[in-house]
Amino acid sequence: MSQLSVKHLLGIKYLQPADIELIFETADHFKEVINRTIKKVPSLRDVTIANLFFENSTRTKLSFELAQKRLSADVINFSVGQSSVKKGETLIDTVNNILSMKVDMVVMRHPNPGASVFLANNVNSCIINAGDGTHEHPTQALLDTYSIRERLGDVAGKKVVIVGDILHSRVALSNIFALQKLGAEVKVCGPKSLLPKHIEAVGVGIETDLRKALNWCDVANMLRVQNERMDASYFPSTREYSQQFGIDMPLLDSLDKQIVIMHPGPINRGVEITSDVADSDHAIILDQVENGVAIRMAVMYLLASKIQ
Repeated sequence: MSQLSVKHLLGIKYLQPADIELIFETADHFKEVINRTIKKVPSLRDVTIANLFFENSTRTKLSFELAQKRLSADVINFSVGQSSVKKGETLIDTVNNILSMKVDMVVMRHPNPGASVFLANNVNSCIINAGDGTHEHPTQALLDTYSIRERLGDVAGKKVVIVGDILHSRVALSNIFALQKLGAEVKVCGPKSLLPKHIEAVGVGIETDLRKALNWCDVANMLRVQNERMDASYFPSTREYSQQFGIDMPLLDSLDKQIVIMHPGPINRGVEITSDVADSDHAIILDQVENGVAIRMAVMYLLASKIQ
């Protein structure tokens, strides 16, 4: 069996293109499994996985849990709200206490960028980053690029625009890395106040006119405005944002070509995209959700082979 070049999934920037292709090939197999009548396989029967979510999450947490159950792993869910972290326990102490219960793998979401790298350097377990602050969200980028490959046949040579709140998004950075590694061309589009200052340094183009961006691209990945991460007002009003950077059907119908619409969720319907767009044939949003389970199964299966 081919193997990943990494022992942890900390970020897309640590992966080789061959790693991503291997994850995709493995996900193809697991996608077939989860569409069977009997959806479980015994691949991780003797593996214990702890889900540590120090930030609220619905879709990512559910997707990981479902993937773990489909692989027959033993699962521990750790909720920070009821934990000793509230009493001042350090991250390393918390994780080491969990690992002393003989846990093989940790899936962690944390509000601090770099938390998963810090953990991988300090505890003896396989770490999967389920989102670290505004830094990376590698499994989301993998399922997004996998969904593009599924719809368009290939990622290489495709033009993808990421629209919205790039500044506060961990999805954007991971997507940029994954798309570039697979040969896609990437632009970002949004209000200047929501674009990071040195975003061009990672090799992406900037477009502040949404219509121009949509006429250029094959795929538009629409990000929500992350109000919970904002400590100031970055644009005049939600209505004005929606008028300038939201997509509705009249706008899509006026383009020269048909494009693919993506969204990592949760959707603010009527802000970044209208309901008729979200529910249209242009959108592959529900495909992304389904593919998320297969991608996370593939990642955990491949990393489990690295566990000593």
